[in-house]
Amino acid sequence: MSKKLPKVPVVIVGMGWAGGIIASELTKAGVKVVGLERGKGRSTSDYYMAHDELRYALRYEMMQDLSKETVTFRNNEKMRALPMRTYGSFLLGDGLGGAGSHWNGQYGRFLPYDFEIRSKTIERYGEKKIPKGMTIQDWGITYDELEPYFDKYEKMAGISGEAEQNPMVGKRSNPFPTPPMKVTPGMKMFMDAAKKLNYHPYVIPSANLSEMYKNPDGIERAACQYCAFCERFGCEYGAKADPVVTVIPVAEKTGNLDLRTHSNVTKILHDGKKATGVVYVNTITGEEIEQPADLVVMTSYVLNNVRLLLTSKLGKPYDPASGKGVIGKNYAYQVNSGKAVGFFDDKEFNTFMGAGALGAEISDFNGDNFDHSNLNFLHGAGIRFTQTGARPIATNPVPKGTPSWGKDFKQQSLKYANSTLTLASQGASLPWQHHYLDLDPTYKDAYGTPLLRITFDWEDQDRELNKYLAERAGEIMKEMNPTKMEVSKEMKSYNITPYQSTHNTGGVIMGADPSTSAVNSYLQMWDAENVFVVGASAFAHNGGYNPTATVGALSYRAAEGILKYIKQGGSLV
Repeated sequence: MSKKLPKVPVVIVGMGWAGGIIASELTKAGVKVVGLERGKGRSTSDYYMAHDELRYALRYEMMQDLSKETVTFRNNEKMRALPMRTYGSFLLGDGLGGAGSHWNGQYGRFLPYDFEIRSKTIERYGEKKIPKGMTIQDWGITYDELEPYFDKYEKMAGISGEAEQNPMVGKRSNPFPTPPMKVTPGMKMFMDAAKKLNYHPYVIPSANLSEMYKNPDGIERAACQYCAFCERFGCEYGAKADPVVTVIPVAEKTGNLDLRTHSNVTKILHDGKKATGVVYVNTITGEEIEQPADLVVMTSYVLNNVRLLLTSKLGKPYDPASGKGVIGKNYAYQVNSGKAVGFFDDKEFNTFMGAGALGAEISDFNGDNFDHSNLNFLHGAGIRFTQTGARPIATNPVPKGTPSWGKDFKQQSLKYANSTLTLASQGASLPWQHHYLDLDPTYKDAYGTPLLRITFDWEDQDRELNKYLAERAGEIMKEMNPTKMEVSKEMKSYNITPYQSTHNTGGVIMGADPSTSAVNSYLQMWDAENVFVVGASAFAHNGGYNPTATVGALSYRAAEGILKYIKQGGSLV
């Protein structure tokens, strides 16, 4: 039997970026909040001298234990879904800060086109341009409406970026709060080559601080040391924006946050119209606890947000046969296998140094920044060179045809260890009626709850986009004059085994119509007005940038909506 606690005003499920931002905003406004995090607590002291590639990058120290809870996957409904037993395609974070602690810090606002993708596509090309079965839809909010919240996130995180407005990205109301990161020789080569082709390169906006910074909440952080241990690692300097060193301390300082780690939420309680609280398990003692609340905010990772709603029977589950229902709809990933690799016999680049968001990019082929009239795909991708740090175990670039062992392999490995540059595309994944999330009928987690099932594969849309962008990357690499060059542009079926990106989106999508979306523009559920579901689960499709910037902006808007709801109640739109 569950232990029942006294009722609280707000309970937040998951303390990563979304949960941390909402906790900070609510507690500053005087609202009492319980924050539940199923993993352990963290601080910068946990990472002092922890540059252990084997422990963190290859044995996934900061990730969820897949032996207790995982997902199942299949490419289509004719296949039997099987559990993901080892990490590959994406990484599920665990612990305070969530993916916000182990991310790289690469920052890019989704484009104005993204938020009105269906309307803008039809306006420019006509409705026939949208393939049958592709379920793109507008988000119920515009870029201009969301822009102030992007700005607020950037000031909180101290995003480093160029002062000059790039013409290929959404307009900013203010400059970035800190200057861009250093430009390495590899970045300069890429940017010079892109300019020769009349593109518009820029230094990637970064959540790795370029200089000391004090944010509007009074949080002071040190500058990045370019140590190359960002992705899959916590930052020992606090230079990488992370909920644990930015928003969560602000919430704790107010005295209004009751932060409970090792608290795994297993159910949202509700009466069919409103939530009444949550049930969680203390993962150390095994005790089950009921926490009643006036308002429930779901801020866990994309896949867990969807799974909790489905297992709690809150919201209408998506039916791929009819296209009706909303929970589990429009799952999307990201198209990023197109790349150009250059091997330079006469140059070394010190690529062992770097930072998670150190790099340069062009957005000339992202969104609808180029004419799609004669192309067999919609949207696009950014093309980027990033110098995130070539760590020794995972990095071993050699030209094709090199033996996989022996003397030649060793010689080529040593020769090109710091003489290889890669231009990668990161493209939009658009939704289809037959791509979705639901509960697996066979497999369960350690608590006996059904696992979440992913049904997803690459489409011709993705293959065409990938091929086109890989060719553009190859053209830029050719201008960089490598000794040898390889372009990867072919895509087979989606394979969950190799790592690709932890950029899963959708499943609890936002919109203006309750029949086609699960939440409104404040991320308030249409079917339960006192439940807000915040995170990349709200994305109606995936774009060409990393999702964190847009998650951060939506979180600040959701926090504003929650405060309005506490005062007035009812639907906010």
